[in-house]
Amino acid sequence: MSIAFLLTTLVVVATPGTGVVYTLAAALSRGRRASVVAALGCTLGIVPHLLATVTGVAALLHASATAFQVLKYAGVAYLLYMAWATVRDKEALVVEERGPAPAVSARRVIVRGVLINILNPKLTIFFFAFLPQFVAHGEPHAVLRMAGLGGVFMLATFVVFAAYGVLAASVRRHVVGRPRVTAWLRRGFAGSFVALGAKLAFTAR
Repeated sequence: MSIAFLLTTLVVVATPGTGVVYTLAAALSRGRRASVVAALGCTLGIVPHLLATVTGVAALLHASATAFQVLKYAGVAYLLYMAWATVRDKEALVVEERGPAPAVSARRVIVRGVLINILNPKLTIFFFAFLPQFVAHGEPHAVLRMAGLGGVFMLATFVVFAAYGVLAASVRRHVVGRPRVTAWLRRGFAGSFVALGAKLAFTAR
């Protein structure tokens, strides 16, 4: 495991994107446990992209403009849905004396996190371009090597996202106990999802 791979992975994972925004929203909406569950969901959403890379499906996405566009706009639509749901759920960022906001099942939080990453074709293309750089030409176990590197990437994703979430959850009560701040947080997260969706929509292969 090269230092170059680890450093590149940390830079990529720590850069704010849809997964980070979703994890932070979960942290401020539901607390520490929800943020860790959201981080897990985003991490699990990497699995299909890793499998696609290892099995060569990434090459199809790279070669077929239609396949790439279909997946890309499905991702855009889902991000816009997340923006709408964030604005609509006015009780999500409420902290009362008797306890946190109404619970949302872990399954629902995980499914949303998985969908956010699955519907991002750039992640498959990233793996397709990224992982082979760290596999020696002619290596007899190249598939296992790429799978191992992908596993490290997933572990780094979970740790970094969970850290973001836990830190956000630690200041949750101080932040979301104020109605005006709560309203701006909802708008901010919704705007972030819209901006990320727009970025994805205008991104070429």
